Parts: sequence; structure tokens; C-alpha cells
Amino acid sequence: MTELDHLVVAARTLDEGGEWVAARLGVEPQQGGRHATMGTHNRLLSLGPGRFLEVIAIDPEGAAPARPRWFELDTPAMLERLSRSPALIHWVERTDRLEAALEGYPVAVDVTPFSRGSYRWRMALTRDGSLPGGGSLPTLIQWEGAHPADALPDAGIRLASFTHEAGALHAVFATPSGSRAIP
Repeated sequence: MTELDHLVVAARTLDEGGEWVAARLGVEPQQGGRHATMGTHNRLLSLGPGRFLEVIAIDPEGAAPARPRWFELDTPAMLERLSRSPALIHWVERTDRLEAALEGYPVAVDVTPFSRGSYRWRMALTRDGSLPGGGSLPTLIQWEGAHPADALPDAGIRLASFTHEAGALHAVFATPSGSRAIP
């Protein structure tokens, strides 16, 4: 069984992505950390218990990874898309049993371990860095211990609804100032 863990907003830079989220939701995500294995870094925004929104970008101070970056961040198509604007590009679902959740998963993936500070997790990543199923399937994650949403300040933002069809994502958020959508 899986459940929504986090939404992924990609941007050329974290500043650009943070400003884009703040303009839509009224709150700027806070500093997250670096993912040395992928050469990326992030900012995070709580969406309530057990959920968050991640802004991710290529880390200009990070080393190029030995494999393609996750979420298609290296592809010409994604680079072109992000040159126009940050975007809600994907979602991640969590499970307590990653290998069991992958039984019958229709895409070839590698289970890859990660760590950042006190956080430890494993993710099922496509070998070429593409979004699973062309963006029609979630990326799966298993947290091993602490979850980042538990340490984030609560800004009163909640995910009211989330849909994904053929790679097109749409999220509606309940914010202190009313309902806001991100297509």
C-alpha cells in the first residue's frame, strides 16, 4: 500500500522555485539540503502531517552525478520547460515495504539508498532518470526513521486535492488566505 508523501516542483534555481511557490501559496519553502548522489538540492514546505512540497533544482555547487539525475532534470525537454518557469512536475508516494510495492510495477527501477543529515530513505528510480511511466506513475519512497514533514514548521497549507492524468498534474491547496491551485 502506498500513500502520497510529497509533491515535486522543479526549478532552474532554488530561489526561483521558492519565489514561484510563495507567489502561489503565500509561503516560501524553507531550506532543505543537498542530495550529493544526484547533484541536487531542495527546499521544503509542510503540507501537514506526513506530507510536504519539495522544490528541487540542480545544485550549482554539487558534483555531476554518475547517473542521470532524478525527475528528468538533465533532459533537454525539462531544461527547456524550466527555462520558462518552475513547474509542478511529479509526485512521490511512500510505502513501508518498498520491494513489495514494486511487485508488478510496470517500469524497470533501481532501489537506491539516500541519506541527508538524520534522514535515511530508499527510492525506486528509473535507470535513465525519467519519470516513471512518462509521468503517469509515482516515484516510490520508503523512509527509514524520521520523516522531514515532522520537522517542518506548519504554515497552515494543506493539500485539498491532487490529480494526475497522462503526466498532467493539478493540485489545489487550502491556505490561510483561501484555496489556491497549481496546474
